[in-house]
Amino acid sequence: MKFLPLIWSGIWRKPGRTILTLMQVIVAFALFGVLQGMKTGVDQAIADARADVLHVTPTAFGGAPLPRAYIERLKSIPGIETVGFADVLAGTYQKPSQFVYVVAIENSNKWLTLIPEVIHVGPNDLDALRKTRTGVLVSADMAKEYGWRIGDRIPLTSTTLQSNGAETWTFDIVGTFTARGTEQGTFMVGNYDYLDEARAINKGTVRHFYAVVADPKQAAVVTEAIDNTFANSSNETRTVSFKEYAQQQMQSIGDLDFAIRSIVSAVLVALLFSVASMMMQTTRERTPELAVLKTLGFSDQAVFLLLIGEAVVTCIAGAIIGLGLAMGAFPYAAKFVPGLSMPMVVIGVGVIGSVLIALLTASAPALRASKLEIVDALAGR
Repeated sequence: MKFLPLIWSGIWRKPGRTILTLMQVIVAFALFGVLQGMKTGVDQAIADARADVLHVTPTAFGGAPLPRAYIERLKSIPGIETVGFADVLAGTYQKPSQFVYVVAIENSNKWLTLIPEVIHVGPNDLDALRKTRTGVLVSADMAKEYGWRIGDRIPLTSTTLQSNGAETWTFDIVGTFTARGTEQGTFMVGNYDYLDEARAINKGTVRHFYAVVADPKQAAVVTEAIDNTFANSSNETRTVSFKEYAQQQMQSIGDLDFAIRSIVSAVLVALLFSVASMMMQTTRERTPELAVLKTLGFSDQAVFLLLIGEAVVTCIAGAIIGLGLAMGAFPYAAKFVPGLSMPMVVIGVGVIGSVLIALLTASAPALRASKLEIVDALAGR
């Protein structure tokens, strides 16, 4: 503790240089924290994705919808525990740029627990939806964005025409729902019966079946069985589990782990050179001062630890500030990318890493300074 005043005065001997070095450390560890948090969020999203829920859709994206009657054949496939379905009405509200989708669900209690990752409906809200044919449930985000309240009537303009040729669909807000992700701010939950009865074409069809398998380990087998059941029919299917879909999304953006490792490695190497240069320069400039310390009785070990302490304090302070900034950003980022977080282990690794960087960059200059001969140092040799 008695060396702390000397360490502190040594750090701020050149305030401009210290601030620049500190900023470099802060930026490096803020980037480290953000990237590691991103990796953690992606890994967590994949881990949380359910392997027991299979999403059954038409083979071709945007192709002909599937007959609703498929639900009975899906229920008969061994390994399937329950099946639900939903369709979607795409529309706009007030402005062409205000896209709103109505996810039309069947009249069933299974939606209380079927896929809460996509739609979570409370029993009271589901009951209110059933009682109102034109009813819809909205998310808190959507209600806030448009200023909607329960009881409001919402007109949507859609390319899906009604049987009478009208392109305006009217819905009544009767409750709320919750869902993960930013997509909850762009869709409402409505009644499938209303959509199917009112639309002019594609009656008796749906675009999304959700099949829950009894044993997640058998998901691949059941997936193959579903697609084989409807193979060579006029409405073939494409089945994928939620977990497999999450993995496919990850693969579509490339090797995230490699990218993160590469960026973090490059930043830390640059930081090593920067701090090392700072330590060598400050040691050369302070040679006479260090010689005076040794004249006053400071041992070689004390001088060595003094310089090491300056580097460690600077790096740890920068790392803590940088990691703190990264941690503070995650609550906001998580609103757009669910699952983003920075575990405490990342903070621990970051602090340990900052100490290692300090030791690697300061050891050589500190060792050289500790071996100084007093006469030569005072003479400037």
